[in-house]
Amino acid sequence: MTGVPNSSTADAGPRRIVLATHNPHKVEEFGAIVARVRPDLEVIGYDGPEPIEDGVTFAANALIKARAAAAHTGLPALADDSGVCVDVLGGAPGVFSAYWAGHRKDPRANLELLLDQLSDIADPHRTAQFVSTIALVVPGPDGRIVHEETVEGVWPGRLATAPSGDGGFGYDPIFLPDDQQGRTAADLSAEEKNAASHRARAFVALAPLLSALER
Repeated sequence: MTGVPNSSTADAGPRRIVLATHNPHKVEEFGAIVARVRPDLEVIGYDGPEPIEDGVTFAANALIKARAAAAHTGLPALADDSGVCVDVLGGAPGVFSAYWAGHRKDPRANLELLLDQLSDIADPHRTAQFVSTIALVVPGPDGRIVHEETVEGVWPGRLATAPSGDGGFGYDPIFLPDDQQGRTAADLSAEEKNAASHRARAFVALAPLLSALER
């Protein structure tokens, strides 16, 4: 594995980086986070086919997605694989968070199923954390990967007994971060969430790698 390409291998013109997701919420969230460190980087959404995410860890799935996006676009690619890990469930849903209620990827059904499974669990035992692993994959001019890396961010908290808030997506309405004084992730403004979330924490480790990309 080699370093991030220099000017002889980097793309010419305005620097773009593709986020390996079809979820516009994630594109918007990542764009805001990236802009804090690299305002010259434009985060664009991925319009290619979805790869089969058959990894058993967040890191493996993030790399699968980032490699597919880099191969499809020829651009440096970011991918996030994230989920909620509930202690009393042994870390589940974990990598299965998006499919917890089935392969429809129905966020509301996922949330309701998780609440139902925890319905008899007292507050002290409802501890959980959001985990985000971000992969960066950089292709060379011939399309071969010249650099790849993963970083992780963890946002500790617990699960509420009922949804609250209109912001965010996924499990945000039932996740009570330890650092937010009883507000769910969905109660936070976009700016507050982008500054504190598991993705923001992973991005702290990712930022130096983005700084190494050619400006």
